[in-house]
Amino acid sequence: MTEPADYWPPFGLRVTTPRLQLRPIRDADIPAAVSAALSGVHPQGQNPFSNPWTEAPPSELGTNMAQWYWRCRGGMSPQDWTLLLGIWHEDEFVGCQDIAAKDFTTLKTVTTGSWLRQSVQGHGLGKEMRAAVALYAFDWLGAEVAESEAAAWNQQSLGVSRSLGYELNGVTRAAWGGKAQEVQNVRLTPATFKRPDWQLEVEGHEAFAKYLGIHP
Repeated sequence: MTEPADYWPPFGLRVTTPRLQLRPIRDADIPAAVSAALSGVHPQGQNPFSNPWTEAPPSELGTNMAQWYWRCRGGMSPQDWTLLLGIWHEDEFVGCQDIAAKDFTTLKTVTTGSWLRQSVQGHGLGKEMRAAVALYAFDWLGAEVAESEAAAWNQQSLGVSRSLGYELNGVTRAAWGGKAQEVQNVRLTPATFKRPDWQLEVEGHEAFAKYLGIHP
């Protein structure tokens, strides 16, 4: 019997930490993702995202999220890719961790971003899922640099970055949701990475890496 991973190899990827499973979001997962987002991701008036997607009316949020998932899948190529990994905690969808790259075979650099429903924030899950993609990027994909960013006021996100060994990498000024924001860039390398004391479990990596032409 044909499985989805037979025609789109990323669907076969599974990344597991002590408390979380990260895997690509399938169409069947979209209702759970939308429900998690609608439950609340951040306090009112404190949007931490460059694209204020959480501020869409509830009647539009699901459509926007589905279109984003489909767009990322359809546009994935070795030259430019964004992998959206759903986060499951105790068999419940609780957020999303993305990892993306352009010209990866040349630059060996990835960028990451994430969101987590408010009901599970404050328990170290954000750090655990970011550590998971850093481990996967460095040890499995052969990345040499992992970059991220956060609004300068977002000390929660920047605290996670500092705890994992990210170094400050300059401040830029950008328009986020129609407002000017000071944006703090951060940068991580294998040398600065403060590795967790647990081992990452990975399934389906070979087919995914081959799909993107990655040969660590």
